This record gives sequence, structure tokens and C-alpha cells, in this order.
Amino acid sequence: MFGLNGEGGGGSWWIILVYIGLFAVLYFLLIRPNSKKKKREQEMRNNIAIGDDITTIGGIQGRIIAVKEDEDAFVIETGPDRTKMKFKKWAISSVDTVKDTPATGNESFMDKLAAKKAAKQAAKEEKEARKNNE
Repeated sequence: MFGLNGEGGGGSWWIILVYIGLFAVLYFLLIRPNSKKKKREQEMRNNIAIGDDITTIGGIQGRIIAVKEDEDAFVIETGPDRTKMKFKKWAISSVDTVKDTPATGNESFMDKLAAKKAAKQAAKEEKEARKNNE
């Protein structure tokens, strides 16, 4: 009945569009954020340096005393007894050292907002100064 004389053939296009839409939603809600998170974690692990305080995925906290690039590992020192342990880089859960990062043009929203507010305030003061001089 359907499709023999051209009737009902347009219904299959709607199904294809629904599947494409569903895939797009899944991509933007699940796949893309997960890949961004993995990329950030890998970047964090590649940027560790001697002296950084870290926490491993097992909850062990310590300070990095050596980085072995050829083994993809690092050595940490923990506690007052200065126990040394060697881990693979994938075992890093977080880097607890706060580092000063230079401005790269990727300012945060709050930085941009503060700069805009300061510029508006300066323009307002200049306008008032001109008004008072007249």
C-alpha cells in the first residue's frame, strides 16, 4: 500500500532526520564533554613539574621530586618520614599546586567584565571632569 504510488514515501525522511537529531544531541551532551575532559586531564598530566603537590587516584598526597619521561612515571615524597613512591602519570587525580598562568588572551568572563566596568567608570569620570571644566 505505502510507496506503491508515491504515497507515504516522505515519512522515511522524517525518521532519518530524527535519528540525525538524536545523534547530534548525544554528541553535544555526552561525547564532546567527555573528550574535552580527557584532553584537559592529559594536559594536566603532561605539565607536571618537580615541586608540584599532587593527589593520586588512590588518595595518596605528596610532592613530586622526579619526573621520568622515558618511563611515563614520576616519584613523589609523602609525609614527614619522606617516603618515596613511584607512580605512572595516569595515576594523577589532581595537581594541588596553584600556578600563576600568564595572560594568553583567553581571559575569563569575570576578567572581561571587570575591564569593561573599569573602562565605563573611567569614561564617566572623564565626562564629569569635562563638564566641570566648562
